[in-house]
Amino acid sequence: MCRIGSIKSKDPVGPSVALRLMLPQQEGHDNSGFAMVMQDMGGPFGAFKDKPILSAACTDESVACIDEYMRDHSFTLLYNWHPRLEAQPGMDIRAMPRYLFRVYDYPPEYRHKSMEECAELLLDTRLTLRSMLESSCSGFVYSFWPDTLTLKEIGDPRDIAEYFHLWDEDCPLLARNIVTQCRQNTNYDIVRYAAHPFFLQGYTLCANGENTFYTKNMEFQKSLHRGYIGFESDTQCLLYSLHYVLHELKWPIECFRHVITPLPFAEIERREDRDVLSLIRETLAHLEINGPNTIIGMLPDGRMITCCDSKKLRPVVIGRTAGMVAVSSEVCGLNAIMPERIAERDIYPGERELVVIDNDLNVLRHRQ
Repeated sequence: MCRIGSIKSKDPVGPSVALRLMLPQQEGHDNSGFAMVMQDMGGPFGAFKDKPILSAACTDESVACIDEYMRDHSFTLLYNWHPRLEAQPGMDIRAMPRYLFRVYDYPPEYRHKSMEECAELLLDTRLTLRSMLESSCSGFVYSFWPDTLTLKEIGDPRDIAEYFHLWDEDCPLLARNIVTQCRQNTNYDIVRYAAHPFFLQGYTLCANGENTFYTKNMEFQKSLHRGYIGFESDTQCLLYSLHYVLHELKWPIECFRHVITPLPFAEIERREDRDVLSLIRETLAHLEINGPNTIIGMLPDGRMITCCDSKKLRPVVIGRTAGMVAVSSEVCGLNAIMPERIAERDIYPGERELVVIDNDLNVLRHRQ
């Protein structure tokens, strides 16, 4: 069973906090990887809030290909962070030769365009770079989005942390929002693209569990949007559904739950909003999920969400302090990073709830 977690903090925190949240859940993450998506960056990246960050892992040769493409398409490099890598004998890590964390300025013709137009450019650029590197089997492009950084690596999370110096107090990677998982993929081949969390146009999602409607979801989603690709994990379907409901249909967040875990028809008939709920269930039936799972997501505006399957077969708990809200698969993770919290006030979301953590750290519970 996977383990997932997230942190939303008033002040930027480093990856060490996310690691301390996840490592007590050792039995669940089986030392097969560590991945995180950081949003609302601090540190040196915090000076470029409206500029896109390219996060990639690749070979030396593919760096030249990326440089050429970005130059030919008039992207200007503004900041380039070189992680301080340190390999030690016996480390369990499948390191790539190069890691790119680069801030770019938009091409001149896009610098005064709307965010909607820029978002399409960033998506097309990431998809093109991904295709270029895939064709030569020379690397991975995880995200290209403002104020967002992604790191994915295969191996023991402790060794990954040591390799990237993520434990260091002066680690320049700082963010107010972090979504993380300490496990690779167990149902499919272990590849970096299959590692949670998944990201698309500001939407981040990871899950603990299974989606047995994976094939039905995938076949439907392939026709919905050019960004719905890969499908290296059944959890990617949940990200694409979140993106489709909020970004494409522009529905409120409460509708996401009605799409992925619709109420039974008999219960729908007893509600005043039965016409709307029936229409959602009929038109988006291929986005329904099944199986035990818990979801943690992050939205482009910085809000975080979490919800469980309709039978609540996977655990999740939310803890709070004055300056932080954290979501964890297990309470031991919360104990590790916020032992001073009032544990009696922890929230265990119900099987029909969608929990939203807003940017003021308020926890809002929406009953389906």
